[in-house]
Amino acid sequence: MALIPPASAAEAPLKRPIPKTGELLHAVGLGTWQTFDVGGDAAGRTAAREVLSRFVAAGGQVVDSSPMYASSESVVGDLAADLGVETSLFLATKVWTSGREAGIRQMEESLRRMRAKRIDLMQVHNLTDVHTQLKTLREWKQQGRIRYLGITHYHEGAYAELERLIKSEKLDFVQFNYNVVTTAAEARLLPVCADYQTAVIVNRPFEEGGLFRMVKGRELPKWAAEFDCNSWARFFLKFILSHPAVTCAIPATRNPDYLVDNMGAAIGRLPDAAMRRRMAQHMRNL
Repeated sequence: MALIPPASAAEAPLKRPIPKTGELLHAVGLGTWQTFDVGGDAAGRTAAREVLSRFVAAGGQVVDSSPMYASSESVVGDLAADLGVETSLFLATKVWTSGREAGIRQMEESLRRMRAKRIDLMQVHNLTDVHTQLKTLREWKQQGRIRYLGITHYHEGAYAELERLIKSEKLDFVQFNYNVVTTAAEARLLPVCADYQTAVIVNRPFEEGGLFRMVKGRELPKWAAEFDCNSWARFFLKFILSHPAVTCAIPATRNPDYLVDNMGAAIGRLPDAAMRRRMAQHMRNL
């Protein structure tokens, strides 16, 4: 069975270009929902610090957060400064409010919390007051306060609106849910992203832990070795990354060992179309 080779040398991690600029990003990023919302908890910050350190050591770049995620933005900013890795990160966060002035205030606060002079990617979270916020994001991009702009959502019910906005708003990025059991985005949304040169960040890659619950106590199929896969986390992530329209997936964790496992999904071969169908069928059969 033919398999997609890695992007470059055998152990080099997979990177994907941002379609509108060609800038390369490591295909596995880091989500921060819940996992980095540790406030001042010493143990939580220690674990998150180790995760961020290993993430950067593995070549990771995209760290995605939101003002919706309580203390996560501040924890990212504090830990990045503590580790001295600010320039290694591609910081992505969101605006999640209604009204122009409220949006500006919130984004200013995100800059402060993340200790950043500019944000690499600012996204309209869950399409909240999307047209108002996109107008401001374009102004901020022109001023150099953000580098890229985009929109997000987390369930299939929003796909039609995401598609409409991709076609009408000339977005740099779109973020939505997609994984081996939630594949509706393959029908229209992912092809539209490719057609309109819109970078794709995939959230909920593990279905909020649901995929691991599905396979609990089950062995990885032996044929997973055909695409250099030796864990369920890599099985799930390699399925996502093998879609050519996907730029980056953002699994969230505060466990350093899980982080290393996740980053390994960007190493080695990826499944081809036939293998992807086999993987999806395997999950349906469980």
